[in-house]
Amino acid sequence: MTRIKICGITREQDVLAVANGGADALGLVFYEKSPRHVSTDQAAMLVRAVAPFVTVVGLFVNPTAAFVREVLAKVPLDLLQFHGEETPEFCRQFGRPYLKAIRVKAGVDLVECAARYADAQGLLLDAYVEGTQGGTGESFDWALIPPKLPLPVILSGGLHAGNVAQAIKQVRPYAVDVSSGVEAAKGIKDAAKVAAFIKEVKSIEL
Repeated sequence: MTRIKICGITREQDVLAVANGGADALGLVFYEKSPRHVSTDQAAMLVRAVAPFVTVVGLFVNPTAAFVREVLAKVPLDLLQFHGEETPEFCRQFGRPYLKAIRVKAGVDLVECAARYADAQGLLLDAYVEGTQGGTGESFDWALIPPKLPLPVILSGGLHAGNVAQAIKQVRPYAVDVSSGVEAAKGIKDAAKVAAFIKEVKSIEL
């Protein structure tokens, strides 16, 4: 079964919709330039509403080590997701498993990326959009993904209920990650879209 992460959660009712719908993970964005940004206090409140066995992922973009540790002191994150130019040495220093996000475009060597971040839990592959670090709603050419990367692939970028089945069939990722594709507005999830997305993913048999 393809795993499901719903990213950019900002409200308690969205935490409940994600968990009740059967998603495996939810993402909290600790990046002030994002419209889905949450403060550490807000994140700590949201995490209290998370059901058992739902993984809580914290998304960072080129943070300082001090900031990551500040968040971890207040928010019990299960997994870190680094969306900037962080080095492997930076990513691995916090005593938490991590994902490394790669913005995909022609010329990006994903095999080399997987080798460089060999101790990551997986590579999160997102669309390359100049000047933006994810959450754009843009997809990319899935044919750019090599068929056998040595790390699990979390497919992101422009996914929604209408295209996620085709994405899974073509890429066969370990997991899919959606944010804008299940929103009523930036940072505000639409419970019906969340349910439709999850239903579509769970309908695929590989």
